[in-house]
Amino acid sequence: GKFNRSLADYVAPKDSGIEDYLGAFAVTAGLGTETLVNAFKAELDDYNAIMVQALADRLAEAFAEYLHARAREDWGIAPSAGESKEDLVKENYRGIRPAFGYPACPDHSAKQTLFKLLDATEIGLELTESCAISPAASVSGLYFGHPATKYFTVGRLDRDQMRSYAKRQGVELKVVEK
Repeated sequence: GKFNRSLADYVAPKDSGIEDYLGAFAVTAGLGTETLVNAFKAELDDYNAIMVQALADRLAEAFAEYLHARAREDWGIAPSAGESKEDLVKENYRGIRPAFGYPACPDHSAKQTLFKLLDATEIGLELTESCAISPAASVSGLYFGHPATKYFTVGRLDRDQMRSYAKRQGVELKVVEK
């Protein structure tokens, strides 16, 4: 009984007259962290190994958030007085930055297209066979600027939806099911 959302809902039709924006990003703070983590582990220093991993993860997220704020400024959709830290924490701003593999777009394989579009290997990013990003402290996704954007979760997919998606993606149903 509820409206089923899609990211496509947040792309304004060409003739709508709505000023709309879409961006793509891939960032990392993980280059070299594996070597540092392994050095700490070799010294049985699990605390510093965990801290390096956690700090790298937070820096990657912070950079993605910074770029999102920058995109909103460049698009002219950020508040003129700027956004407070509280606004950022509450996601009280126009736009979203969904990442492939997360609730609004659970298909990790879309990262393959994104990485080709951005030539992400040029900054040292790679995708594993299961589309995890290496190095680990990396983030990628899309920036939406449409005024109605909201985060949402894609619910359970029925078989007919999976068949339709597989057909549109040009892949076998078993790939989509995986």
